[in-house]
Amino acid sequence: MSAAAPAPPSLARIFTAFLVMGATSLGGGVVAYLRAGLVVRQRWVDDRTFVELLAISQTLPGLNATNMAILVGDRLRGTAGALVALLGMCLPGASLMTGAAFVYGVGGDDAPSRAFLHAVAAGAVGLTLFVLVQLGAKTLSVAADYVFVALTAAAVAGFGVPVPVALIGVGALAIWWHRPRGGGGAAP
Repeated sequence: MSAAAPAPPSLARIFTAFLVMGATSLGGGVVAYLRAGLVVRQRWVDDRTFVELLAISQTLPGLNATNMAILVGDRLRGTAGALVALLGMCLPGASLMTGAAFVYGVGGDDAPSRAFLHAVAAGAVGLTLFVLVQLGAKTLSVAADYVFVALTAAAVAGFGVPVPVALIGVGALAIWWHRPRGGGGAAP
């Protein structure tokens, strides 16, 4: 006899969890918070599911965090779960942006405001790098995968190739590299 599946979290718990993640994340670093919140703390999804949902989120228009909130909320409690997750994720940012617009309108483009924005940008870059290392260690299995990541980064950052073109080009190369070989052998 197998154990019964755990009951899905309440709508209030989903809202609160996404509200905390939305309020404590910075820019691109939100993926790190999402992984920590959804995989590690809440255990609502495992790493494999997280990466799959992240891939879907990145292919959809809009912000990755918003898309992830909708996908995970829907997975947990259907449409109502998707709506409360979306509201929880977006409410802190919307409130802060409204406040920032007011402060900017009053204070203008002064040195303290610029310094704060530079600090936020540095934090977002650090968090993005952190989650890249975490997810890369779990999803990149062979040396060739790391080469494809480096090729993509070099194409975009070093040679100014547009991101969609780099992803399609390197993606096609990676598919070719990992293609099934005759005789049941693995990729080189």
